[in-house]
Amino acid sequence: MQLTIRLLAFLLLPLAANAHAQRNPDRGIHRDTAPYFGESIALEDAARFLSQATFGPSFAEITALPQEGFEGWLNRQMDSTITPVSLEVPYLEAVQAIVDHDGNDSDGENGDVDDLRQRSRMEAWWRMAIGGADPLTLPPASNVHIDQLRQRVAFALSEIFVVSDANGGLSNQPYALASYNDMLARNAFGNYRQLLEEVTLHPAMGVYLSMLRNRKPDAAENISPDENYAREAMQLFSIGLDMLNIDGSLQRDGLGQPVPTYSQDTIQGFAHVYTGWSFAGCEFSANVNQWMRCAPRDRRESGWQQPMRPYLPQYASEEDKQLLVYPGVSLAGGVLPAGGDAQTDLDLALDNIFNHPNVGPFIARRLIQRLITSNPSPAYIARVASVFNDDDAGPAQGTRGNLGAVVRAILLDPEARSGHIQAPTTFGKLREPLLRLSHLWRAMDAASVSGRIQFAAPEQELNQAPLRAHSVFNFFMPDYAQPGEVDSLGLVSPEFQILSETSATDITNALDARIYLLWQGGPDASPDQLRIDVMRDADLAADVDALIDRYDLTFLSGQMSPSLRQRLHDYLVSLPGTSSDERRLRVQEALFLISTSAEYAVQK
Repeated sequence: MQLTIRLLAFLLLPLAANAHAQRNPDRGIHRDTAPYFGESIALEDAARFLSQATFGPSFAEITALPQEGFEGWLNRQMDSTITPVSLEVPYLEAVQAIVDHDGNDSDGENGDVDDLRQRSRMEAWWRMAIGGADPLTLPPASNVHIDQLRQRVAFALSEIFVVSDANGGLSNQPYALASYNDMLARNAFGNYRQLLEEVTLHPAMGVYLSMLRNRKPDAAENISPDENYAREAMQLFSIGLDMLNIDGSLQRDGLGQPVPTYSQDTIQGFAHVYTGWSFAGCEFSANVNQWMRCAPRDRRESGWQQPMRPYLPQYASEEDKQLLVYPGVSLAGGVLPAGGDAQTDLDLALDNIFNHPNVGPFIARRLIQRLITSNPSPAYIARVASVFNDDDAGPAQGTRGNLGAVVRAILLDPEARSGHIQAPTTFGKLREPLLRLSHLWRAMDAASVSGRIQFAAPEQELNQAPLRAHSVFNFFMPDYAQPGEVDSLGLVSPEFQILSETSATDITNALDARIYLLWQGGPDASPDQLRIDVMRDADLAADVDALIDRYDLTFLSGQMSPSLRQRLHDYLVSLPGTSSDERRLRVQEALFLISTSAEYAVQK
């Protein structure tokens, strides 16, 4: 049977590969509506919106959205008094309590070590991403996780402000990385300036990009400040390499060449600003040798979660520091004068980055790519960047860097809402492997017997795992262009950088296992493994067209091509559907063929 399924999937791929020519962006089969900007929300539009804003919608969420409206849903998701922030650290602490009490937990943690491994952090991440109730976290922390938008934006931010447990200094620091992810979640709708400072001073970033214990220059000992964080904070986290117009296009000089945003002198200036910082508590060290050795005694100590603190004897206060130069820069010539203290100079340096005109279009494009489409139009970038620069649509000056307003602008922009119709051949993005699996689990009410989640190494099956990229450049580059037609058209396709024949097979096999082996009522699953509820839709499968309609809406936002629909129909009606087991198999076949199709692989 599995061979038959894979052969059928293979037959479907050539048709689905031309999905942009055949997909139906407005089938009109679900026309329940609700007010939206004076219009109405069809269920297909609700499904597209939730595919962009969550880890994958369920049918129930899709059908509920039209009554609430896009604005109402965003208001609820962004209000932490209504939708509490889900946090990983309290979940780890709950697992830790099991380890401390029993010596090990159901995931095999060893109680002889002083705390947990990364597998528990991965469990916490999946619990927040999938949502719902967890069996461990106790009040006052939220144990019913409904903040889908916040968690989805935090995941997007984690692919911009990258840290990774692939780094040897973080591989055994689950609390540090959980705390870092929680920091991104807390700031998902906050201000970019605050986020930039919290990223800069988080000890996980301090270890990852070697700002922690960065020493001031000492010619006698041949010491120069480390430039790693100084370089990446500009290139990858804020302004990029070249000056941008507000629509993200390159500014060019009189010879037609791109205008660099910074020089080596700028890198060195920021590197001097980033000296003297280490774990909280180490600022009281008696001398530099003690300061260099000072660190939390175990992974659970607060030093791994609190912002780094400055040790003043190692701050490079004696030198002027060349920072960024741009129109309207507040520092004369972009120079930070000597004689300041570590915190004040850091504030001025981060302000210098924050107010650079590149930040708006840079962050706008990155977030649009992560949530909506790989190739946003210049006008789309400009509209979002304008909101970053000023969140007040009226004549009064508003707030710069309001990420909540930026996310709202991204999701409600006309291009986000109808780009699949306006530009059907270029709009959209390849779904990340993690998002394909999270969508399956959320759409099919996945649950484990114990309430726990056992999936410690998703990169082995999905070629991707949260906070586990192999470099600071993330799993894929924002400007990666698949060789061939994509590249020749001047387009980019970031997620294709981790797609290969091997990874495509691995993802297919991962979905195969979750659909055919790990289902509720099926055999051979541990109590901690998530299993989908395929029997929920068994009665629906008695009507093949109804089943296809349901999954078309849930997984493809009602955009299934006529050719894929016909082939699915012909295959599913060829299967017997009298008994519950026979109808269950129809459900599994439909899920597998849709979730592994090229049409589903591309989020439109």
